[in-house]
Amino acid sequence: MAVTGPAVRQVAEQVLAAGCTLGEGPVWDRARACLWFTDIKRPAIHAFEPASGRHRTFAVHDQVNWVLPARNGLLLAGLRDGLHLFDPALGRCTPLARVPGEPAGNRLNDACVDSRGRVYFGSMDDGESAASGRFYRAHGAAIGPHGPDAICITNGPAVAPDDLRIYFTDTLGKAILVADLAADGSVGPLRLFADVARDFPEAYPDGPVCDAEGCVWTGLWNGWAVARYSPHGELLETVALPVANVTKLAFGGPDLTRAYVTTARKGLDAAALAAQPMAGDLFAFDAKVPGVAPALAEVGA
Repeated sequence: MAVTGPAVRQVAEQVLAAGCTLGEGPVWDRARACLWFTDIKRPAIHAFEPASGRHRTFAVHDQVNWVLPARNGLLLAGLRDGLHLFDPALGRCTPLARVPGEPAGNRLNDACVDSRGRVYFGSMDDGESAASGRFYRAHGAAIGPHGPDAICITNGPAVAPDDLRIYFTDTLGKAILVADLAADGSVGPLRLFADVARDFPEAYPDGPVCDAEGCVWTGLWNGWAVARYSPHGELLETVALPVANVTKLAFGGPDLTRAYVTTARKGLDAAALAAQPMAGDLFAFDAKVPGVAPALAEVGA
């Protein structure tokens, strides 16, 4: 059932009938004035231009978990088999790097970029049962572990606007963790940021993102909403959606106050799909506080 209560201030509206099995990884591209997102399980990269309503879909060869704007008009894409460069003009992915030490059953899952172009991303067991996931940092041609490991379903990370903190989500553990982030990109000791199970007993925290005030928004899988937490981990508000499986939010538009939200059909039986015909679609609402323009991912040699 939908989230209700005094913290709910509005309901997000459908803006695109995307029909994703597992919509994920939304990110705003200021240069193109478009939102990029992916469908992991029907592997495709999506581009949505709100001003015109134009929607393009690019099929890819394997599960694509996220994309990030990079240099030279390209996108950095996290696929099941590693990092790729995606060229929207050609609609083609070029392999860039494999992630060292990943088990055969793992895939990548969720990512962010800090103000210096360093990319942080997670991996996870594609079967969602083994605690084989961990977090990594990629900068230039180097990839190395940074952050917690032995997590089944990783989500995030998300870097605070001042680059001083980084947030990691343990989805099955129903917790968001935080650590200090050093100038060189290294991650300090972890501590609990938000016990999501306390606030939403039936939900699982999905992708996090920070706004300009340093608050953390998270998608709520099986939670029918996105939630906003203060920099101190206090629940501030929720925005409801008409679908259960809410994955991640991205701030877009000219002033970064339009919040776009991806959702999923995955895990819903026939009855649930009939009750949630917009599951897997793209939604949006107007945020009181803007987001932060993402830096371009620094990748390659």
